[in-house]
This record gives sequence, structure tokens and C-alpha cells, in this order.
Amino acid sequence: MSSRIIIDMDEVIADPMGDMIQWYKKTHGRDVDKNKMIGSWLKGFPEGDQPIIWERLQSPGFFRHLTVIEDSVDTLRRLNEKYEVFIVSAAMEFPNSLKDKYDWLMEHFPFFTWKQIALTGSKDLICGDFMIDDHVKNLQGFKGKPYLFTAAHNLTVTGYDRINSWKEAAEIFL
Repeated sequence: MSSRIIIDMDEVIADPMGDMIQWYKKTHGRDVDKNKMIGSWLKGFPEGDQPIIWERLQSPGFFRHLTVIEDSVDTLRRLNEKYEVFIVSAAMEFPNSLKDKYDWLMEHFPFFTWKQIALTGSKDLICGDFMIDDHVKNLQGFKGKPYLFTAAHNLTVTGYDRINSWKEAAEIFL
């Protein structure tokens, strides 16, 4: 049996932060401070506008049309030929995202079957040989080899091997 790779969705293969920033600048005409995003990218938005960002995250359709992270489609297609790959996304915090995320994955990653997708409330129940995620909380209890996928909110995190791009992931796994 081949090794199992667990791959997160948001900030790893989908870009909700980038799409939110683009929408915010277009709609509100203001910039975002990426230097304040350590811990949560929500912090990069002006404090008074954070409730509208949170509301947009919870709205139906937000997760359906996200930008795909560069090189993720080709790399995941190749990984899927060599490994047992599962896309695991903590989706229960945003219940409207469940169908959006599934439809998005089927559109952009049609080589995955529905059996390779787990939309969950907690990743603690997930097992595998490797996990690629942008949140330390998801990597901490993982029994296999964790990789932290670099994102604006985790730039100060240490203690994990990092993956900075899908080209870099291809160098590691392929």
C-alpha cells in the first residue's frame, strides 16, 4: 500500500485570503495590513470592518469561487498517481461552505473521487503518513510527518518543516 498524504484546502490549494483581500479593496477601497495577519488573517483588516469579513466568510457561495493556489492542480494530480491522497478541510465552522467546497474541488481537481474528500469539524481523527496544512492546531496531534504550508498568518511559526509552494512540494514528494 502506498503512503497516505493528507492535504488541507484553505490557504493550501484554495486562496480565500487572497480573494477576500481583492473583494475588500474593490468594495471598500482600503488596503489590508498583511503584517498584522500573524495568527489570523482576519487581523489584517481594519478592526471596524472585521465583522463584515466574518459575515462574508459565512455567506453561501464564498468558498465556491476561490482562486486555485499556483501549481496545486498539476502537483496534486501527480501525487494522486503515486500516493493515497485525501483532501481534508475543517468546514464545520462555516456550514455554508460544505457544498461550496465539494463543488469547488470537483471543478478544479476532478481526478479526486468523493471518497478522497473529508469535510470535518476536527482533523484530530485523521490519520496518514504526511499532512500538509497551514494551521499548527491541525498538525499538533497528527501522528505522521507534518508539513506547515506557508501562509501570511503562520510566518512566525517555528518547529515544523515548511512547504512554501506546490513546486517545492513536488520536489519533496515526487
